[in-house]
Amino acid sequence: MNSSPAGHQPAARSRRTCLHTLAAALLLGAAGAPALAQAWPDKPLRIMVGANAGGGTDILARLLAEKMGPALKQSIVIENRPGASNTIAAELAAKATPDGTTLLLATNTGQAVAPHLIRLKFDPLKDLQPVGLVAVVPNVLVVSATSPYKSVKELLADMQAKPGALKYASSGIGSTQHIVGEAFNLSTKTKAIHVPYKGSSQAHIDIIGGQVEMMFDTTSSAMGQIKGGKFRPLAITTAKRSAELPDVPTLAEQGVSGADIQTWYAMYVTAGTPKPVVERLAAELTAALKLSDVAARIKGLGGDIQLMTPEQFAEMNKSEFERYGRLIRDAGIKAEGQ
Repeated sequence: MNSSPAGHQPAARSRRTCLHTLAAALLLGAAGAPALAQAWPDKPLRIMVGANAGGGTDILARLLAEKMGPALKQSIVIENRPGASNTIAAELAAKATPDGTTLLLATNTGQAVAPHLIRLKFDPLKDLQPVGLVAVVPNVLVVSATSPYKSVKELLADMQAKPGALKYASSGIGSTQHIVGEAFNLSTKTKAIHVPYKGSSQAHIDIIGGQVEMMFDTTSSAMGQIKGGKFRPLAITTAKRSAELPDVPTLAEQGVSGADIQTWYAMYVTAGTPKPVVERLAAELTAALKLSDVAARIKGLGGDIQLMTPEQFAEMNKSEFERYGRLIRDAGIKAEGQ
C-alpha cells in the first residue's frame, strides 16, 4: 500500500488541475465578451410592435428590419401584438431572454405615457434597455375627406354648440393621440368623447366611415390617408408646421395653445442584454438611419431623424417618462373607468 505523502499525490494533482481549469475559464470569460459580440446573432431576430400592421410603428419596424437584417446576416421577423397602448408588445420584450434577439420598436405612448395610466407587469425604465431614437414626428388633427369641417374654427363651433356629441379616435388609452385630445378639450373648454382603438389603422376605418369625427394621429400613420385623399388635415399639433404638410397650419396659429405634443419612435432590447450586443444593435440602427432611402421614407412620413447613442437616448427616455407623468397628473387625465 502507498504511504501517507505518496497517497495524497493524486488528490493534489486533482486540486491543481481544478485551479488551472478555473483560471483558464476566467481568462476565456474575460476575452469572451468581444467574441460574443462577433458571434452574435446566431439565430433570427424579432421586432415586437405594439400596433397593427399598417400603422406608423409597423411601417418603421419593417423599414428597419429590411436594412438591419442583411447587415446582421440574420432574418428579422416583425411580430404585431397590438393593445393596451402598445404595452403588450413591450411586456413581451421586457420578459424575453436577454440575448439581443428580441427587439422592441416603441413610441412614447407605451414607454412614457401609458405607464402613468394603466397597471403594468413590468417596469419600462428597468426592464427595457434603450438602443436608440429612430424618429420624431408631429401629430396632426385629421377628419374624413367627406367631413363638413374645413377648419379648426368650424370644428370648435360645432363642439361648443353640441358638447359631448363629437368623438375623437386614438390608437389606445394613454397614447399621444389620447393625450393631445384631452389637452385640446382642456385648452378649448369643449368636450369631445375619447374612443380608443387597438392601433391607428383600425381607427382610420371609422374616421373614413364617419363613425368617429376626428383624430389627432401621428403624421407617420396618417400621411398615407392624407396623400390618398381619405383624410383632410386641419392642424399640426407641434410648434412649427410640418415640412411634408406645409399648407396645414398649427393649432397655435388657429388660436389653440397647450396641445403641443409630438410622437417619437425608438428601439429597445431586453434589459440585461450584453453591452457589446447593445452597441452592435445601436451601430446597425444608426447605419440604417443614415441610408438615403430610409431618410427619405421617414421624411415622407413627416418624421425627423435624430441620432443618439444608447446612453443619450436613455437620458431622454427617463426625462420624457417624468415629463408625461407630470403632464398627466397636472391635467387630471385618467384611463377610462378609473
